[in-house]
Amino acid sequence: MGGDGVMVELKDLCKKASSNIAQKDLDGHTGEYPIYGASGLIGYVDFYKQEKPYIAVVKDGAGIGRVMSLPAKSSVIGTMQYILPNDDVDAQYLSFAMENMNLAKYFSGATIPHIYFKDYCTEKLPKHSEKEQKQISAVLSKVTELISLRKKQLAKLDELVKARFVEMFDGNGYSEMQLSQVCKKITDGTHKTPRYLDHGITFISAKNIIDGKLDFMDIKYISKGEYQEIQRRCQTEQGDVLLAKSGSLGMTAIVNTPQPLGLFESLAILKYDRTLLNNIFLCKQLQSESVQNQLMTNAKGVAVKHLHLNVISAIKIIVPPLELQNEFAAFVERVDQQKQTIQQSLEKLELMKKALMQEYFG
Repeated sequence: MGGDGVMVELKDLCKKASSNIAQKDLDGHTGEYPIYGASGLIGYVDFYKQEKPYIAVVKDGAGIGRVMSLPAKSSVIGTMQYILPNDDVDAQYLSFAMENMNLAKYFSGATIPHIYFKDYCTEKLPKHSEKEQKQISAVLSKVTELISLRKKQLAKLDELVKARFVEMFDGNGYSEMQLSQVCKKITDGTHKTPRYLDHGITFISAKNIIDGKLDFMDIKYISKGEYQEIQRRCQTEQGDVLLAKSGSLGMTAIVNTPQPLGLFESLAILKYDRTLLNNIFLCKQLQSESVQNQLMTNAKGVAVKHLHLNVISAIKIIVPPLELQNEFAAFVERVDQQKQTIQQSLEKLELMKKALMQEYFG
């Protein structure tokens, strides 16, 4: 679409401006105009700095390099850089072009990373007429909107499961029991880092728990000898529940494979009594607010939090009739099937956006 192979530099399409607003300066300023920070909308104030739509780039700290397309009559705080498009440049189009540039690669500074306009202003992009920019922007906006919708659908389904748990089990007078009373064994993985191999026995840690499931995309391998040492401490069986002791603290997953797994110390394994508990019910209860509060309150460490086995063993849970737990688990499995369909759609949309970005911006 257009371009004719002519490239322009970013600085030819916009100019920069700075913000000197600190978040603490906003006290007492309430109004109708939005103001944004690195994580998005902060609130509404009685002033604005930009009359027209513009782009903001996170220039300091967490989320550095993130690009946001922001509306007219709004402002940003000082950790953000204003990028003001020229009159013949569509702001939404320029935002997508800058998103494609992956500005985070320009950061400097170790303690507090930051990026400067002077470092990325010479990034090149194809020259497009204003009409073409609006066409590109419309296509990418639609795909981005669909991606956002799919993510919201996934979040709503997660909320639905939580609501169903509360509806079925909260306030129904079930007596509490400690995990140690309903588990035959609670232990963790090896406390020494093994020697990793190119192939062998699968070795996992807390980082392999993603979205409540075991993820085998990024795994390590250990020798049979090292596995046999770990096996004396903890041997996984299909259906066991894993709980992250550090890293993604408090996250859970069910062992969904009969293959042998070596575990690192960041994972605890719960050998629960299968005549008392359904593993899906147990996982969702361990994710509930009341249990997560118990875990976080008793986690040790300052910079890096971790859970000791005695803390995990003392966690209090309810044990409703198994029939009810199974009913809840069947509901969760139906929701998971819907999530899987939406997730596949989301992945296709993300691939489509990536391909379109490549086509439009190279």
